[in-house]
Amino acid sequence: MKKTTITRFAADNLVVIIFLVITALAIPAASMPAASIAQEIVTRMGRNSFLVFSLILPIMAGMGINFGMVLGAMAGQIGLIFAVDWSIAGVQGLLFAAFIGVPIAALLGAFAGRILNMARGREMVTGYILGFFMDGFYQLVVMYLMGAIIPVHSAAITLSRGYGIRNTLNLDTVRQSLDRLLPLRTGVITFPLANYLVIAALCVFIAAFRKTKLGQDMRAIGQNESVAHAAGINVDATRITAIVISTILACLGQIIFLQNMGNMATYNAHRQTGFFAAAAILVGGASVSKATIPNVFIGTVLLHLMYIVVPRAGVQLFGQAQIGEFFRDAFSYAIIALALVLHAWRGRERKKRDFADAAAGLAKRGEPQ
Repeated sequence: MKKTTITRFAADNLVVIIFLVITALAIPAASMPAASIAQEIVTRMGRNSFLVFSLILPIMAGMGINFGMVLGAMAGQIGLIFAVDWSIAGVQGLLFAAFIGVPIAALLGAFAGRILNMARGREMVTGYILGFFMDGFYQLVVMYLMGAIIPVHSAAITLSRGYGIRNTLNLDTVRQSLDRLLPLRTGVITFPLANYLVIAALCVFIAAFRKTKLGQDMRAIGQNESVAHAAGINVDATRITAIVISTILACLGQIIFLQNMGNMATYNAHRQTGFFAAAAILVGGASVSKATIPNVFIGTVLLHLMYIVVPRAGVQLFGQAQIGEFFRDAFSYAIIALALVLHAWRGRERKKRDFADAAAGLAKRGEPQ
């Protein structure tokens, strides 16, 4: 019995265990001071966690990982372009970017939700391809329409031809404005307290949202869509709402992420957003059918701890940081593949158990199987 319990625990937490082993081996090899690692983790948690939280509601609603969150990231970047163009600095600039980006994210989320409703059972791959599809429209708007049709006042952010936004956008006007709003220094580590307060508010929102009728409806749909429909829940509308909220949170998360970075790769910054957020939440022990707030924090810490120490370990062991980068990317992609394989395996095992239980019940009653 004890052996079975340990085996089940290992199977349920295989992804977390693998990353713990990887980081445990890489930390001594990296030879980095503990204070430097701690500061990097604190900074990256404040920068990346919000984006990862945007994945929870679609998972709760049974839609898997919302790779279509890149649509929200695009909306956030458009908001930042206008904030820089209008020279709105500091936290006010971030709020203005959110004011522009959130309505766009809501519209894109509603569009994505309708598409995903048409692709039931294939939401993740559909969301991934939808991100590529909408990226083309984003490139069209930013590269050709801004400055030509959509007014852009600052020549400093446009291409030399007079329209289109530069490949790299300097975000000096809003650079780390949230990070520096309430800095808290303890010893050699500086906490961006404002970032953590925003993340704490989001945690409270998600915890409270789960208890609302809409939150309960999403959980019911995630558990059994047919039963939820029979109970009178508007399944399609609820699923669309989950995607809309997720897309809006991704928009805000991208704004928080980019203000910390201080610059924006205009045409590329959003492309890997869904991938890194998905990797983080899966590393934290979540699956494509269940995710919690602790999964976000555990996954963000473990994933970024690997991102910090593995390249440095590559330098120490092989003399080349690039080798560490290769390992980092390989493990990140592999962890998503492993999580999806485990999800499929658990689904098959669950069906086998259900069939065996049903057969046993029929055998007890003496009915033919």
